[in-house]
Amino acid sequence: MSPIQFGIIMLINLGIGLCTPPVGNALFVSSAIGKVTIEKEAKELIPLFVGMIVALFLVTYIPSITMFIPNLFGVK
Repeated sequence: MSPIQFGIIMLINLGIGLCTPPVGNALFVSSAIGKVTIEKEAKELIPLFVGMIVALFLVTYIPSITMFIPNLFGVK
């Protein structure tokens, strides 16, 4: 695995962790700003969570998606 691919996978995982309960700090902040309960907000975000997981799997298991642009610049 390329260090570039590892970094991208790590960033996607951290982004997912920032938005998902029970520790999702971004979820708590956005629910406070919108004056909505966390439960209601989490239910509405389920399709986005599924999309983030699918994107993570694609980037993890198909390295050409991640490495397309670095390969254009000759980075291996």
